[in-house]
Amino acid sequence: MKVAGLIAAMTALFVLIGQYVGGPAGASVFFLMALVMNGAMFWFSDKLALRMAGAKEVTEDEARDLHAQIEHLAMLARMPKPRVYVIESDTPNAFATGRSPQHSAVAVTTGIQQLLTRDELAGVIAHELAHIRNRDTLISTVVGTIAGAITWIATMLKFSAFFGGSSDEEGAGGMAGMLAMAILAPIAAVIIQMAISRSREFTADETGARILGDPLPLASALEKLERGVARRPMTHGNPAMEHLYIVNPFAGQAMSKLFSTHPPIAERVEKLQQLALQPNRNMSWA
Repeated sequence: MKVAGLIAAMTALFVLIGQYVGGPAGASVFFLMALVMNGAMFWFSDKLALRMAGAKEVTEDEARDLHAQIEHLAMLARMPKPRVYVIESDTPNAFATGRSPQHSAVAVTTGIQQLLTRDELAGVIAHELAHIRNRDTLISTVVGTIAGAITWIATMLKFSAFFGGSSDEEGAGGMAGMLAMAILAPIAAVIIQMAISRSREFTADETGARILGDPLPLASALEKLERGVARRPMTHGNPAMEHLYIVNPFAGQAMSKLFSTHPPIAERVEKLQQLALQPNRNMSWA
């Protein structure tokens, strides 16, 4: 239902922009564009997300330990092994994508592999597998694509406003309208990203802890990741990808903190620690 709602919202946005730019004919053209993008997002959003992140698929020969770890955890989660990707970045982070467990991928940065212990990395991977198993990844990749499309539209409108306006009153009004839309569109993209419930992160934390059989490695990993991202925030990534990562990769930026799509790390760690302290807790994955 969330996916359908977001796709409908994107279609409506495209039609409204088309109406603004070209009247009824523009609305029709943008509606056809939206239909094409909707289909492309469902089938290819995972590939787009991986490309936007600069992720490269690695073979077992290239990353034997990482493949073995993901394969073992996927077996514990009773799901197919996802494809394995690596992102060349000092920012420690990871994300999962794919429209279903049968069509999924896990991507980790080189920074996270250097920062975390093997057990902590296992906790992170289990969290990402939980997103795949809980089918959070489809809506996440769709939202990332929508946000990227909105940002692209805003950029085009900004150029149109600067170079397409005229000197008369009507042209000035049209330029002002385009500039207003160019400013508001990225804000809409952030709102769409925040439409993804933060509770899904808490759910993935708990599910991942149960897959691994221990919540403490993930809790320790989250604390390290928060400090690591603060030291080396992502500077070249696409903000439309923010919600996909296990922690906000742009945490070093004030505006990113204000509009963060992630719950506070301290709350996530506290919930995991409480889970570890539960008497007679059963952490086996069922």
